[in-house]
Amino acid sequence: MKREIDFKGRRIDQHTTILEAMKLMDKIDHKLLIITKEKSFLGLLSAGDIQRAIIGDKSLDTRVTEILRDNIRVATPKDSFPEIKSLMLKYRMELCPVLDEQNNIVAIYFWEDIFKDPKPYSQSTFNLPVIIMAGGKGTRLKPITNIIPKPLVPLGEKPIVEWIIDSFNKVGVQDFYFTVNYKKEMIEEYFNNIQRDYETKYFVEDKPLGTAGSLHLLKNIITSTFFVTNCDILIEDDYTEMLKYHKENGNELTAISAVKHFEVPYGTMEFKENGILTALKEKPSFNMFINAGMYILEPHLLDEIPENEFFHITTLMEKIMERNGKVGVFPVSEGSWMDIGQWDEYNKTSKKLGFQGINQ
Repeated sequence: MKREIDFKGRRIDQHTTILEAMKLMDKIDHKLLIITKEKSFLGLLSAGDIQRAIIGDKSLDTRVTEILRDNIRVATPKDSFPEIKSLMLKYRMELCPVLDEQNNIVAIYFWEDIFKDPKPYSQSTFNLPVIIMAGGKGTRLKPITNIIPKPLVPLGEKPIVEWIIDSFNKVGVQDFYFTVNYKKEMIEEYFNNIQRDYETKYFVEDKPLGTAGSLHLLKNIITSTFFVTNCDILIEDDYTEMLKYHKENGNELTAISAVKHFEVPYGTMEFKENGILTALKEKPSFNMFINAGMYILEPHLLDEIPENEFFHITTLMEKIMERNGKVGVFPVSEGSWMDIGQWDEYNKTSKKLGFQGINQ
C-alpha cells in the first residue's frame, strides 16, 4: 500500500489567494507552502514571493498560481539524503519535496526533522545602527508603567526591548541607540547589568518630540543607512530582505507595513440620493496595510528633522514625497507583526511566545 504523504498542514491548492496563503503561514508559523493540483505538484510559495507580489501591486485576492517562481528547488528520487540535506542547508529551505518523473510528490523532507530546529534563519547579516524610540510614558500599559518604563515591561523572562535587540543581534547588528526620556535611568541601568555582546548608547529628549523629532539628536553621529523601531513592537520577518528591498529600490525611507484584517460585526447598507437603498452587505470584511512602527532610513534625512521640535515620522514621509523622493513600503503578514503597546495585544503576544500574560 502506498504511504500517504504528510504535508504537515503546509499544502494549498491552485485556487488559494495570496491573503489565504498569508493567513495559513501565520497560523502554522511557517513561511513556505506547497501548491498542488489534485495529486500533482505545482510549485512552492514563500513569504518572499508574497512580499514581492504585493510590492508589485498584486491584489491580496490574486491566486497564488499567478505569482509562482520558475526557479524553485526540489529533489528527485535519485538524490541521496546527504545531497538533499546539503541542498536544504545551503538555501535555508523549510521543506524540500521529492518529485518523480510525473511531477508527483513521493516524499517531503522538513527542516525541523532534519536539523532539529523549528525553522531556518537567514545566514545573511549586516551591521547597521538601530535606533529604538524609547522615550514615551507607555500610558496604554498602565499601571505597570507607573513603576517601570515601557521598554522594560517583561515579556516572559526578559523585557520587551531585549526581544527587539535580540532579533536584530541575530543578523549581526552590534550598535543600538536609544532615544529616552521617561525613567531613562532605569533603562540604562538594566543594560549596564546584563551580559551582552552589543553596544547601547542613550540620547535624551528633554520633552516629547513625536515619533521622529528625537532622531535629530543623532545628526552627525549616524552616517550610514539605519533602522528605526518603536520599543513596543516585534516583527518576525527577514530583516536582511527588508534591507535588500530598501537598497535595490533606491528608497530614502522604507516603512514596514503589516496587513491587517478587519471585520465589521454588523450588516451594512449603501444608499443613494433620497435614501434609496442600493446594496446590502452582511458583516463585510476588508484588509488594510498599517504602519507597523519600523523603518529604514538614509542618513541625510536626519538633516530634514527640525531641532527640538515635535515631529512625526509621517511628516518626514510627506516631506520626502513632496520633493519627489522615494518612500517605499515593505509588507509583512499580520501574524509577523506583534504590537505590545496595549494590554490586549501584549497578552496575545505573550501567548504566542508561550508565556502567561498579565492581568491588568
